[in-house]
Amino acid sequence: MRQTGLRDNKSLPQDYTPARSIYQVTDISIFFNRLQKNFRHWAKWAKRRGISCYRVYDRDVPEFPVALDLYEHKAHLQEFDTGWQIGEEEHERWVESVRAVASEVLALPLAAITFKQRRRQRGLMQYEKTGARGEDFVVHEGGHRFIVNLEEYLDTGLFLDHRNTRRMVQDKAAGRRFLNLFAYTGSFTVYAATGGAIRSTTVDMSNTYQDWARRNFELNGMNLEQHERVRADVFGFLDDEVRRGENYGLIVMDPPSFSNSKKMSGVLDVQRDHARLINQCLKLLPESGELLFSTNLRSFQLDEAALATKNIQEISSQTVPEDFRNKKIHRCWLISCS
Repeated sequence: MRQTGLRDNKSLPQDYTPARSIYQVTDISIFFNRLQKNFRHWAKWAKRRGISCYRVYDRDVPEFPVALDLYEHKAHLQEFDTGWQIGEEEHERWVESVRAVASEVLALPLAAITFKQRRRQRGLMQYEKTGARGEDFVVHEGGHRFIVNLEEYLDTGLFLDHRNTRRMVQDKAAGRRFLNLFAYTGSFTVYAATGGAIRSTTVDMSNTYQDWARRNFELNGMNLEQHERVRADVFGFLDDEVRRGENYGLIVMDPPSFSNSKKMSGVLDVQRDHARLINQCLKLLPESGELLFSTNLRSFQLDEAALATKNIQEISSQTVPEDFRNKKIHRCWLISCS
């Protein structure tokens, strides 16, 4: 891609100046130089691996607390809340400066750089729209296609930090019945189907995400009868499956940290509830079955003493991709009955 000096960018705002940021940085070139260095490295890395969606910048410089993800011909820029105070007008100038730098370094139009403020989400907020009218478009990963939207929802439709985990699911799925819990837009199921899962069940309580999963399944040519979608509260779904004596050879469970949706029978708190959820999954696994359990709650502690198995292996070092500087973006365990 084109690499030029910041001053040459025709898309910069007319009144653009390297204004003081919310962290009292007087020179936007600090961010420009780091982002340019990162992009040169990660673009080569991604090209060698055939990856088109990846993280370019991950809060590398404390004064610029943003993450920048490239989704082929568009970019997703998120500012993380530091708790530091700033006036609204000054913040807007800072945001436009950061967007302008991203536009220049990535050689993308300014309109292709989506900006969001990433604040701690509670309950239903994680499922709500942002208020912006976003555009759906298709990206490619691992030979699959996925619909993403960088503007309309708080999340994009494809969690890039689970790229390795999805590939792991594909490698493990052959000949197995697959269960995807808290499934979001169904990307794990797409990988499982490609890997040879004989059947799958994709569970999420959101109509929006169930429809999104359906579109992803259709986009990848999946048989919708063989790969069913179930709109349900995961707690109730697991209880019903255990009562019926169902079994699954491979289960993925990636719950939100917290949810108080009215569609659920209670409030989900992953720290409090994970042992109950995992133990119910274990009842659905045959002797050779496996559960991949993941969470992005930074303070999470796995209660191994409360689990009905000792076959627990943390595999976070394998599942967090190289392009994520924040190695605590998620934690993941491989759990089995034997």
